[in-house]
Amino acid sequence: MKDRAAEFVREQNRKRVEQLLKGKSVVTVKDAVSAKLSRNLLSDMAKKGLLTRIKPGVYESNHRDVSEYESFVDISVQAPNAVIALLSALQFHDLTTENPHQIWVAFSRGQRIPKTEYPPMHHVIFSKKTYLYGIEEHKAQGVIFKVYSVAKTIADCFKYRNKIGLDVAIEALKEGLDSRKTTTIEIWEAAKVCRVQNIIRPYMEAI
Repeated sequence: MKDRAAEFVREQNRKRVEQLLKGKSVVTVKDAVSAKLSRNLLSDMAKKGLLTRIKPGVYESNHRDVSEYESFVDISVQAPNAVIALLSALQFHDLTTENPHQIWVAFSRGQRIPKTEYPPMHHVIFSKKTYLYGIEEHKAQGVIFKVYSVAKTIADCFKYRNKIGLDVAIEALKEGLDSRKTTTIEIWEAAKVCRVQNIIRPYMEAI
């Protein structure tokens, strides 16, 4: 009788966790506690193969829908202050055919940079003003992730041209304008924030 009662409780708890995961890709220990569930429930479910542990206190369903932005979502969950930037932002905006093997993200100077287990992350540090400029919020799998706008991404690419390649920055500028995903005014404003006006000017004039 006790075994049946215990199994009933476990089944009810699993259903409550499924409700917490509804419309989301991950569930946290904080979510469980807020729902008046045991702090150890998610860990126990992971040990039984019902959930997958992403990092301490963060778990994902083994049956979640896979999004094309899955890597961005996973990074956002593990590093909420991270903003998808540079090569990864170009990929998001369909401004490159490259598929970087790391997720490029930006943090503001002074922010804590968490260690991520997966996917691999390559970070850059921006001043607070540069970090805050041009952030867009997008949502996938119930999770909000941040990405720099097309104009800000192009300006960042010129600023980091020595790391990603000047040819990548020029192609992003051309593609951004040709596709009308941004304007020369928006790019110029972003270039002023990133302090790359003199670098980007001749390429803008040539297009």
